[in-house]
Amino acid sequence: MKSENEMEFTSSLPEAEPKTEVRQKKIKVSQTEESGELPHHHTAQKKKHKKRKTSQKERVHRSARVYGVLMMLTFVFVISISLAVGIIEIGKDMLGINGSQRLVLFNIPEGATTAQIAQNLHDDGIIKIPKAFIYFSKLSKDDGNFVAGNHEISASMAYETLIDELKKNPASDDSQAVVDIMFPEGITLYDAAMKLQENNICDAQKFLYYFNAGNLGYEFEDHLPAISSTLKFYRMEGYCFPDTYTFYEESDPADVCRKIYMNFNLKMTSAYYQRMEELGVSLDEIIILASIIQKEAAHDGDMPMISSVFWNRLRSTEFPKLQSDVTSLYVENVIKPHIELDNQAIYDAYDTYVCNGLPAGALCNPGLAAIEAALYPAESNYYYFYANVDTGETFFATTLEEHNANIDKVERVRQGLPPEEETAENEGEED
Repeated sequence: MKSENEMEFTSSLPEAEPKTEVRQKKIKVSQTEESGELPHHHTAQKKKHKKRKTSQKERVHRSARVYGVLMMLTFVFVISISLAVGIIEIGKDMLGINGSQRLVLFNIPEGATTAQIAQNLHDDGIIKIPKAFIYFSKLSKDDGNFVAGNHEISASMAYETLIDELKKNPASDDSQAVVDIMFPEGITLYDAAMKLQENNICDAQKFLYYFNAGNLGYEFEDHLPAISSTLKFYRMEGYCFPDTYTFYEESDPADVCRKIYMNFNLKMTSAYYQRMEELGVSLDEIIILASIIQKEAAHDGDMPMISSVFWNRLRSTEFPKLQSDVTSLYVENVIKPHIELDNQAIYDAYDTYVCNGLPAGALCNPGLAAIEAALYPAESNYYYFYANVDTGETFFATTLEEHNANIDKVERVRQGLPPEEETAENEGEED
C-alpha cells in the first residue's frame, strides 16, 4: 500500500499524453509518405503549377485569336484600299483628270454599239475604263444615241462632255482637206481671223462676228460679265487660246469658234478659278492683265516679275496708271485701223497712260505662262521695268530715279556707248 504522501505526489504530476495518439500521427505521416501523396503545402504548390499551365494555354489561345483578328483587319484594310483606289481611278477617268487636252478626231463607225465605241475610246487613249463609260451612258440614257462620223474630242473631257460631243453631228465630211493652224502666244484676234481666211478655213469677218458673239455654252463664259462694256473693241479678245488646231477647209465659222472655245475652256482649271477668288478678280481681268504681260515680256522667265510690277501699281494709290506702252500700241495698230467710226472714248479706255487701272479689254491672246504669271505674281517692291529689246534683258526699279538710270543704261548699250560709270572714270583720269 502507498502512503498518503506518495499518493499526493503522484496525483500532482501532469498526466502524460497518451502514447497511442503520437503513434497514430506518425503512422498517418508515414502512410502519407508511403502513398506518394505530398503534405498540404506541397499540394498548394502543385495546384499553383496547374494554374500556370492553364494560364499559358489561355495566352496561346489569346495570341492566336489576336493574330486572327489582325489578319482579318489587314485583309479588310487591303480590300478597302483596293476598292478606294478603284473608285478614285474610275472617278478620275469619269472627270477626265490628267488626260491630254489635245483635241483629236475620233471616228464612230456606222452601226457601232456603245460597247464598241467605249472600246475604241480606250484603244485611242481617250478613256481608261470602258465598262465605266458604258454604265455612265446607260445611266444618262444616252446609250444608242451616238452619231456616226468624226468627232473632235480630248482625253481631258469628262464623260458627260464626251458623250455630248459624240451625240453631235459629225465634225465634217471625210472628203474635206484638213489643215493644221498654229496660233502663237500673243496673236491678236484680228490676225487669227486673217490666218483662218488665208488657209481657206473660214471667212475672217464671219469668224470675228461669231467669236465675239459667244454664248456657245461653255463653262468659262459663265465667269464673264453678263453685259459687255461698250468700250471694248473686241469682246472676246484674249480667249482665242494659242495652240495648234486642226481644221477642215471651208468649215462653218461657228464650228471653228466652238473648237477654240472648247480648248480655252479645257485650259481653265478649277484651281485657276479658285485663285481668282483669292485675288478678288474676275476671269476677264486676269486675261486682260495676262495679255499685257504677254506683250511686255521678252521671255517667259520675266513674266512673274513683270506681273508683280503691275500688281503693285494696281494695289497702290500712288500709281493709279499702269503706263504700259503695249496698250498704246494696241490702240494705234489694232483698234484705229479696224474700227468703223472714230471713238476717242475707246482709245482712252485702252491707253493705260490715260485710263486708270486695267484697260477696257485684252490686247492679245495670252498663253498659259502669261495667265499663270497674272495669277501668281512674284513678290517685289518694284513699280517700274524697262527691257532691252535687242538682248531681251529686263531691268526693274523701285523709284523713278532708278528707272531712269536703267533706261539710260539700256539706251547707251543699244547705241554702242560705254556705260556711264566708265565715262565718268575716264573723265576723272583726264582731270
